[in-house]
Amino acid sequence: MADFNLADLWELLADAGGDTEVLVAGDQRRTYKELDARANRLAHHLAESGVGPGDHIGLYSFNRVEFVEALLAAWKIRAVPVNINYRYVEAELAYLLGDADLVAMVYERGYADRLSALAADFPGLKTYVSIADDQPAVPDVPGAVDYEEALAAASPERGFGPRSADDRYVVYTGGTTGMPKGTMWRHEDIFFGAMGGGGWPGTPIATPEAIAGNAVRDFRLTFMPAAPLMHGAAQWFAVGGLLAGNRVVLYTARKYDAADLLSIAEREQVSSIQIVGDAMGRPLADAARRGRSEATSNMGGGGRRVGSYDLSKLYVVGSGGAVLSEAVKDELRAVVPHLMINDSYGSSELGAGGSGVPKKDADKDDAAGNAPRFAMGPQITVLDQETMRPVEPGSGVVGRIARTGHIPLGYWKDEVKTAATFPTVDGVRYVVPGDFGMIEADGTIVMLGRGSVCINSGGEKIYPEEVESALKAHPDVFDCIVVGVPDERWGARVVGVVQPREGTAPTYDDLAAHSRTLLAGYKVPRAVVLVDEIGRTNVGKADYAWASRVAAQGS
Repeated sequence: MADFNLADLWELLADAGGDTEVLVAGDQRRTYKELDARANRLAHHLAESGVGPGDHIGLYSFNRVEFVEALLAAWKIRAVPVNINYRYVEAELAYLLGDADLVAMVYERGYADRLSALAADFPGLKTYVSIADDQPAVPDVPGAVDYEEALAAASPERGFGPRSADDRYVVYTGGTTGMPKGTMWRHEDIFFGAMGGGGWPGTPIATPEAIAGNAVRDFRLTFMPAAPLMHGAAQWFAVGGLLAGNRVVLYTARKYDAADLLSIAEREQVSSIQIVGDAMGRPLADAARRGRSEATSNMGGGGRRVGSYDLSKLYVVGSGGAVLSEAVKDELRAVVPHLMINDSYGSSELGAGGSGVPKKDADKDDAAGNAPRFAMGPQITVLDQETMRPVEPGSGVVGRIARTGHIPLGYWKDEVKTAATFPTVDGVRYVVPGDFGMIEADGTIVMLGRGSVCINSGGEKIYPEEVESALKAHPDVFDCIVVGVPDERWGARVVGVVQPREGTAPTYDDLAAHSRTLLAGYKVPRAVVLVDEIGRTNVGKADYAWASRVAAQGS
């Protein structure tokens, strides 16, 4: 049986691609040959520093070519790169350093002060490789080696030992609550379960050797992950894009600027942009709209030009890690009519599970209501909450969305959570990350949301994502979070925490009347709290704990 190992697959692809450009990040560009040689150099440096198979290497950086080089370098020596969230405060960083058992760190020099302050507490972390950045100079970690100096002193050739499909891939995820936890995958499982299997878009490859053809085909796309590579979804989109033979353009800005993103998409002729939910999607639609309104009449605007932006090569805007509301999809289509807009369903535990499908004309009193729907592969189903067995398609039973087949091994150093999230039922091992849903007669899965934030009001279960989607369809709502607030009569009442569009101040009556056109009466918010900005966690997800505090104080 053939082994699918990420480093082996990359090297087969790189040998075929040669001098073809494959990676762009700011003013840095890499061909297959250049990217592979630099990854070889870093791999040799790490190996000579004592890093070996199974060892964990921290990657502490914004998007840049060195991040991708470090991923490849770690896999080449069978080590395990570990993503570090650059938004972590010192306590969260200290937790991850201890939990992940890091032995090496590749980091931007601007973070040297944080690492120096913690270095004495983690003596097992012995190898530091620092990347020069444009941040204010701080003293480097004692004993650190400059990234470029390390590469210059190492060999660009390979000479590494054999690898395995069982080599480990780890992605740390913070989710919406709790401390970060490391999800462990086999290389083969992450390749097919989250990175597209070398056939993205299209049919996964059948043998490792088949991947070489991806580098020499006539038609190549350009992928642009707009989110940070420190997140699993962006990392999968980038690495999956590379392994599918596509060119990848990284968004390197330290703060999201949708107008800047569109300018890069125009310059680099990007085919597909990946964003994360409405937090990135709505500013993108606004920037495109401003570009259209600011364009002068003599600029034309024929074909697929969008005002001041030439987006003729942009075919797809996709969202991973958070669902795009129908309102934001409509805004994007209105300003860029030729776009295909697609939600991807997945998580760090489940991988890439499916693609969004158009909303049906569902009755607002239906349990599914306005919830997003996804076309899933045959490995994904819905399990009954009590029996943990697959429910009958079309039964209307709400259960837990689950996947089998190419799934993770479990959580790093957490047997209790592993047992709860990866149960075996009737001899079949599943991953059950926590989302609730229903499976329709045609196999489409309706995603209702996380059970941990489900609101029980008078015995009725209300999933916040559906109410949020309805509120976001109001023209004065820029963003929102919906939570339950304790209520003596109903147990909990629905409250919307709303960030209005600039220059607007929607009233509760306006928003409630609008919501009643889309939702059953019991789902309509009983109160609305207006805020200047929606709070998000340091992994960019909606901060329901913050919203609950705001709702309780303001409603």
